[in-house]
Amino acid sequence: MAEKTKENLTFQAEVSKLLDLVANSLYSEREIFLRELISNSADACEKLRYQSLSKKNLLKDTKVYFKTKKELDKYCKNEGILHQGYVAEVEHLEKIELKEFISNKNNLTLVCLDEVTDPRNIGSLVRSAASFNIDGLIVKERHFPKESKLMYKSASGCLEHLNIFEVSNINTTLKYLRDKNFWVYGFDAKSEKEFVEVEWEGNNILLFGSEGSGIKQHTNKYTDFRVRININKNIESLNISNSAAIVFHYINQQKKIKN
Repeated sequence: MAEKTKENLTFQAEVSKLLDLVANSLYSEREIFLRELISNSADACEKLRYQSLSKKNLLKDTKVYFKTKKELDKYCKNEGILHQGYVAEVEHLEKIELKEFISNKNNLTLVCLDEVTDPRNIGSLVRSAASFNIDGLIVKERHFPKESKLMYKSASGCLEHLNIFEVSNINTTLKYLRDKNFWVYGFDAKSEKEFVEVEWEGNNILLFGSEGSGIKQHTNKYTDFRVRININKNIESLNISNSAAIVFHYINQQKKIKN
């Protein structure tokens, strides 16, 4: 007889279907399930209230409304978004002045995007930057899709954990930062030098261009070095958010080793 092999399987379930399964399978009476659900929700609210005693601004200007699934479906349909049982409305984050941020700071790593406009790529890049301790992101104001729900979704909440600097002119900003002792590294697939050969000390700017045309020629004039990511020669290029994540992780590891 052949020996049986153990196989592990995973599954995914929608919240609504899972709740329906729990309500009908584990509880003989739906009213009991409802009381349990309300009780657990009350515990969560009480925990939030307790935390607000020590964190005075935790619930400041925050209003909570309970809506039916039908109401949420209608709201989200009008906004063109999906929900998993809850929706939050938030204000735009306050703008941060780049000049004030870099004042009296050392060993900063900032990312600058040149003509990168896809909201999903920007959102994913923001998520990676926040995860690997990048100090800030410089974007051209009119190219930054701050109204895009796709960007917020791709960023998964990380926009609140990364300094975003919206500037009117990328070239002028790079020139200013070079005068403030920043090194500007332009990422170019045709460069001979790999980015892992760099020491990554002091204040640095990581300049990424669009996937289609790369860094613009007149912007390239403001780079000090051009570097590349070493990938399979049969592959033309990586998605910009993937490329950035590789670089961010490496630089973060190098900083940890040196510290």
